[in-house]
Amino acid sequence: MANRIIRRVGDDVLRKVARPVDTINKSIITLLDDMAETMRSANGVGLAAPQVGILKRVVVIDVGSGLIELINPEIIHAEGKQIEVEGCLSVPGKWGEVERPAKVVVKALNRNGEEIQIEGEGLLARALCHEIDHLDGELFIDKVIRFVEPDEK
Repeated sequence: MANRIIRRVGDDVLRKVARPVDTINKSIITLLDDMAETMRSANGVGLAAPQVGILKRVVVIDVGSGLIELINPEIIHAEGKQIEVEGCLSVPGKWGEVERPAKVVVKALNRNGEEIQIEGEGLLARALCHEIDHLDGELFIDKVIRFVEPDEK
């Protein structure tokens, strides 16, 4: 495993749409492992492949209940709403209130190529939406209702 460089706002790769993963091979497994290590060492709760310069639909998330690895994730159900403060490893030093669904269901493939479904509420729902947005070239700053100061987060 290796720490990868996290791309920052202004890097064109963050604004591109990631391509679906056709084959789960050794390079995708290595990417998952490296992304998890990179996310943890940066004290993040999620990381999408475009954030490390790879235009593949791959996401890792850990909101404190264990690592979630998603390949080709897709939101298949969303309900309710929540407005909470978000930040992003690719947008250091900025935080803002973003409206997201309160609950989502996401289908994806795991590292073994098996289809899985993840149901998330609260922070997990936000993280799922935030990371899937990255796969579509969207950043949380595009959706901010109000930027907040560091002491408000």
